[in-house]
Amino acid sequence: MSTSNSTLATGRAQETSSKVCAVPASTALPQVPDPRQVAPADARKLSKLLLLRLEALEEGTHEYQYTRNTLIEMNLTLVRYVARRFSSRKESMEDMLQVGTIGLIKAIDRYDATRDVEFTTLAVPYIQGEIKRFFRDTSWSVRLPRRLQELRIDLARAREELEGQGSHEPSVAELADHLDMPEDEVAEGLMACNGYDSDSIDRPIQAGGGGKQQTGLVADLIGTEDPALALAEDIQALKPHLAKLDDRERTLLQLRFGAEMTQAEIGEELGLSQMHISRLLTRICSKLREGLLATA
Repeated sequence: MSTSNSTLATGRAQETSSKVCAVPASTALPQVPDPRQVAPADARKLSKLLLLRLEALEEGTHEYQYTRNTLIEMNLTLVRYVARRFSSRKESMEDMLQVGTIGLIKAIDRYDATRDVEFTTLAVPYIQGEIKRFFRDTSWSVRLPRRLQELRIDLARAREELEGQGSHEPSVAELADHLDMPEDEVAEGLMACNGYDSDSIDRPIQAGGGGKQQTGLVADLIGTEDPALALAEDIQALKPHLAKLDDRERTLLQLRFGAEMTQAEIGEELGLSQMHISRLLTRICSKLREGLLATA
């Protein structure tokens, strides 16, 4: 019995020894001097290996941080690949790369190696989703509820489909019928579309077939307040008060403000002193001012 127990103990010791010897080989991390210079084909193979190692490492350790950072830097080419799909947008490529990298980091942290799915299958939607979320949150010149932002996309698709069926611009009623929505909601969405983009009023307007002839600025098309509009309103409000003046008072106002004569010239015309003309004009203007303020 003792011989059997000794043999069993020896076998267990040998098994334990073999497992201990296998640990360093299984947890050894490949050293990548410059992760950004790894070829795409090699990056895919190496990423699979590092992702397996990442799941076995304890978060917060030096090995964990090294593996995670290497994965991020090695797959930045994937971020650039996705960002190039949106190169026609006016947003900065640098901004898109930054938000795309956030999506890459989320994909690395949430990847499950046991599901036997390619890392790129998970990473691309994450990167693309972060970039699209960036557009949704920053592209609008006027911040609107997400409901109206999403309605703009539906309206654009509906307009494209309806224009494909006919040559005319679809009406609000046609868009509402196509989307099975109330007309007032469609009208609200069309108005909200104006807040998506903005432009400088100093932008030149181009005309002609080649678009090279400048015909003015956008500001020239924007209406401004007519300074004479307030004056016209004041004149209409003043008319009933002028009608209450006597002939001499109306004559004084006509000579001073209509003929633009000086007080001295009016005095010579009417045979009165300049001081007396001044007092009469002051009294008339005060009377008119009080009448306007009383009716305002």
